[in-house]
Amino acid sequence: MAKIACLKEAAATERRCALLPANVKAYALLGADVIVESGLGEGIFISDDEYASAGATVLNDRAEILAQADVILSVDKLPAEDIVHAKNKTVISFLDPFNSHAYVDLLCEHQVTSFSMEMIPRSTRCQKMDALSSQASLAGYVMVT
Repeated sequence: MAKIACLKEAAATERRCALLPANVKAYALLGADVIVESGLGEGIFISDDEYASAGATVLNDRAEILAQADVILSVDKLPAEDIVHAKNKTVISFLDPFNSHAYVDLLCEHQVTSFSMEMIPRSTRCQKMDALSSQASLAGYVMVT
């Protein structure tokens, strides 16, 4: 059974999180175990209890979470100190690979498979996964309200 992990974002200014309780339920229905770091949803007012009620295991220790994970979800790049614990794992995130050559080299050095969300084509076929368009839409919505 696959284990999907989601960590709190490292940047203090980042309020978004890569996983919502509704996603936890969906992944659980597909047979995956979901592990989240305590405080994951604080920036968007989602409590640890909501994640637990959706079926996630809530833990405090980042290293333990990374050790158990098969797939790691995040909004921003994982900090370099977390990459050491992500050896032979899969990371799905915004990675900025064209401007972060040293980071990509670090991922390769630790044999981390990575999917960069901003590299998904912006086409109608991939619209559900088009992270750049969805974030632009949200930014526009926030500016209006």
